[in-house]
Amino acid sequence: RESRTARRRLLLYMSSISLGVAALVAIDSFAANVTDSVRDQSRALLGGDASLTSGDRYTPRVLHVLDSVRGRGVAEAQSTNFASMAVVPRSSGTRLVQVRAVSTGYPFYGRITSDPEAAWPALQSGPNAVVDAALLISLDARVGDTLTLGLAKFVISGTLRSVPGEVGISATIGPRMYIPDRYLDRTKLLVFGSRADYETLFRLPNGTDPTRFAAELRRAVTGERARVRTVKDTEVNLTQAIDQLRDFLGVVGLVALLLGGIGVASGVHAFVMRKIDTVAVLRCLGATSWQVLAIYVAQAAVMGFVGAALGGALGIVFQLLLPLALKDFLPVDVTVHLAPASVGLGLIVGVWVSLVFALRPLVAIRRVSPLQALRREADAIVLRLNRLDPLRVGVSLGIVASVVLLALSRAGNVRRGIGFSVAIMLAVGALFGSAVLLSWLARHLVRPRWPFVLRQGIASLYRPGNQTRAVVLSLGFGVFLMSTLYQVHHSLLKTLDVKLTQARANLVFFDVQQDQDGGVDSIVHANGFAIVQQVPLVAMRVAAINGRTATQLMADTVATASGRRERRSAWPLRREYRSTYRDDQTPSERIVAGKWFSPTTDTTTLPEVSIEAGVARELRLRIGDTVTWNVQGVQLPTRVTSFREVNWARFEPNFFAVFQSRALEHAPKQFVILAQVPGASAVARLQSGVVRKFPNVSSIDLSLVQHTIMDVLGKVTMAIRFMALVSLALGIPVLFSAVAATRRERLREGVLLKTLGATRRQIGRIMLAEYAVLGTLGSVAGVGLSFGGSWALTHWIFHVAFAPSVIPAVLVALAMILLAVTIGLATGREVFRQTPMVALREA
Repeated sequence: RESRTARRRLLLYMSSISLGVAALVAIDSFAANVTDSVRDQSRALLGGDASLTSGDRYTPRVLHVLDSVRGRGVAEAQSTNFASMAVVPRSSGTRLVQVRAVSTGYPFYGRITSDPEAAWPALQSGPNAVVDAALLISLDARVGDTLTLGLAKFVISGTLRSVPGEVGISATIGPRMYIPDRYLDRTKLLVFGSRADYETLFRLPNGTDPTRFAAELRRAVTGERARVRTVKDTEVNLTQAIDQLRDFLGVVGLVALLLGGIGVASGVHAFVMRKIDTVAVLRCLGATSWQVLAIYVAQAAVMGFVGAALGGALGIVFQLLLPLALKDFLPVDVTVHLAPASVGLGLIVGVWVSLVFALRPLVAIRRVSPLQALRREADAIVLRLNRLDPLRVGVSLGIVASVVLLALSRAGNVRRGIGFSVAIMLAVGALFGSAVLLSWLARHLVRPRWPFVLRQGIASLYRPGNQTRAVVLSLGFGVFLMSTLYQVHHSLLKTLDVKLTQARANLVFFDVQQDQDGGVDSIVHANGFAIVQQVPLVAMRVAAINGRTATQLMADTVATASGRRERRSAWPLRREYRSTYRDDQTPSERIVAGKWFSPTTDTTTLPEVSIEAGVARELRLRIGDTVTWNVQGVQLPTRVTSFREVNWARFEPNFFAVFQSRALEHAPKQFVILAQVPGASAVARLQSGVVRKFPNVSSIDLSLVQHTIMDVLGKVTMAIRFMALVSLALGIPVLFSAVAATRRERLREGVLLKTLGATRRQIGRIMLAEYAVLGTLGSVAGVGLSFGGSWALTHWIFHVAFAPSVIPAVLVALAMILLAVTIGLATGREVFRQTPMVALREA
């Protein structure tokens, strides 16, 4: 019955919470849908019941294991994956592609579809190639054209439509090309030092346990550099990535929900201000203060439930849109369905947040006495509570505890949850402090000579019952979120742009054999271009450290920070290192421990090596340790003389291990050649000229890489921007609620000013001054916080330089100031319409 006279204000209350709930429901439901789809399609994603992969050609021992597996009735399908240059002779187009050389039956599960549909089933019938449609565009080719790969020629028989387990964005990084594996040797591409991944898929007989089979296979290839995976492993890896995305977006959604909580508090405060007389009448009729409080708490709970239910319905709609926005990044076709658990959790969280934030203004109802029905006092004075009121303190602690618990539940781990809680409290504290400072300045710094409308508008900032803090919090939070996300995005893109500019080279040739570097060099110079850098690469592995073999070291246990002992990290001992040698440092690295190579020519001492600091920590190295390397069968002992910090973001060759020149100058090697070639057409001509002379040499245009990365970042930030827009949309009802809470005070002030002779124009200017100052402070505080938050994210999370962008931040601030003024004037129209007599009668 009471809602009939305050439906607009209750609508603000419900809208404040519904958008936050919508964000949480959409994110959780979408994550649940993707997880379910991964589980349903996990066999198709792997392509078999189990797989064995290696970055090297299979050793005789691994081949023997595969022979024994075939003897048990296990079907096998092979795939060899590597990067190379594809050429279409008709158009002379060249492009770096991801080659997949597959055997008959690949994959066992899941369906690769093509256009025309018969192209994929007919792949093994001859030297055919099924390619990404993007490759045809970049090579100016069409189905039926001949494509050259190394020394072999293939006919483009169709284009790929879908490949299980591969995301759409991968085609922009490197278009895929499937060929029959029996033609792989004809290409002559896999030569000494070439990088390729070898994969075998297994289809097990009925009744065979994949987990037991995988365990037996792992034991059989122990010590070999091979990895065994099952369907369950694939499922776990993918669902972990989905959980991380959900946690990140969920944190942004939680911020939106907490912002909605502020709107709830403001909306309830406005509602309570209009119900003081009703509360006094109830007290006169015998209701106790606690009974009256219970009535309005019940109303708040019902309104919170309705708002959360509306948010849940809106979240389901958003859930339908998210797969469309993120389809390029999803490895599965997502089946969208209702996730009751996610919707139910959203309802519970929404009701709880709305209730706990509503209690903050509701507890003041206990101060209304029966005499209030007969005696007029200022509403703000009636509702003023002692700061140490036990119930008020308890509610405040409940809000803090709720924020912490929600952060812990959404952040994925305790440390991140606590960090997020602290960050939220610091941001709220900074905005709250800004609002308090504004009230103090408004009271003490206003001068009598200032224009009357400006003085009166500023004085409204510290009137009894003012909502300065709520408006500054809502405005500041919206600006903070929007500006932070933009600043981080801008810093990432700026860093990539700077790194490419600093590298100077824009074309990289790799897989250049030792007898080909001079030829490639000649072709580049013959075309009038400069070689920027020529880097030798030597493949090797760690054989021993301080006399202990890699096998012995992998069996060691080490103490963790918590005091437990666990097996040491194996990847730095198992991996293949592609290292270089030189006597000078590059701009992308700096020494963090030890010294760079000494200029000695004494060949009786051990050669020196500099190790990247992260790998040095994993290997538990110290300056002066002896590391013995297996350089293609030759044992090479070296002495560690320095640790380096490497800037991996730069578009230039960087290495985990750098040797003195005398250590590796006579070792078998490949080269990476970096050239400066201005213009896309010149790049294409040079790539074509090199690949015709040296088919095994691949090249990549760094400007294309940069464009691709920027495109990927743009698509990734689309979902984040969506969440920021939800937060911004939440700011609008929050602002309306905050302004509505001071309706009666503004009405009384307007009546008094009209009685004293003020015109509508003067009153409008007073309100304009008030909300312009509020909007300015909230926006400036939000922008200031966003620069601090952006610096922290770029410095500690993304590890890139912070590149502030001032003009967009100023534009966001101006937009929010305009929004605050517009909302303030829109909600103040009632002051203009009311005559003094009507307003005084209501007051």
